[in-house]
Amino acid sequence: LDEFGELPKSAQVRLLRVLQENTVKPVGATKEETIDIRIIAATNKNLNSEIAKGNFREDLFYRVAVGVLNLPPLRERVGDLGILSQHLLDEVNKKASTQTGYKDKKISIKAKNLILKQSWPGNVRELYSTLLRASLWSTSSQITDKDLQDALFEQVQSDNNILSKPFDEHFKIQDVIDELRLYYVNRALTDTNNSITKAAKLLGLSNYQTLSQWIEKYNIKIT
Repeated sequence: LDEFGELPKSAQVRLLRVLQENTVKPVGATKEETIDIRIIAATNKNLNSEIAKGNFREDLFYRVAVGVLNLPPLRERVGDLGILSQHLLDEVNKKASTQTGYKDKKISIKAKNLILKQSWPGNVRELYSTLLRASLWSTSSQITDKDLQDALFEQVQSDNNILSKPFDEHFKIQDVIDELRLYYVNRALTDTNNSITKAAKLLGLSNYQTLSQWIEKYNIKIT
């Protein structure tokens, strides 16, 4: 069940009854049928907060929330972006391989760095669709940073930025620090044409070794 947190109250009541009694009455049937099911549900909402607001039933939540996995947004998983981007591009290449004249695409180093700079509010779906657009419009076998930039949709600025993150159960100050550090490291490298020494000076670091450690930690590719 996708968008589980969006279930209307009436549907929550019916689903809870199904899970408690293990029976359903199919449309048009006169008798209930016994079922044996397991629920896999996904939501981008904080259901504890929704319960507190009265939008989600607490009894249904505890009935379903047995094995709970928290998948952080892409902006908090910078180390995954390189591997994930390549995997998604492989999927794009596989699906497009049946089209006449299509050649498999690769991601350039500068394009990879541009991917790392984005916050990806649409998460995996946004990353996939961006790579798909870039691969379709790219005229060479390599997706350049310009191809990727052209494929990105302009983000409308809102108050939901790094300085206004909610203090929920997922909040970690280190994640905020890492996000800020990654942003300015990429910006400094771009402004100095990937000169580690000059970028370290821009960042106010006493030596370039610290910057080199950050580049390795955040898996930043430079030429």
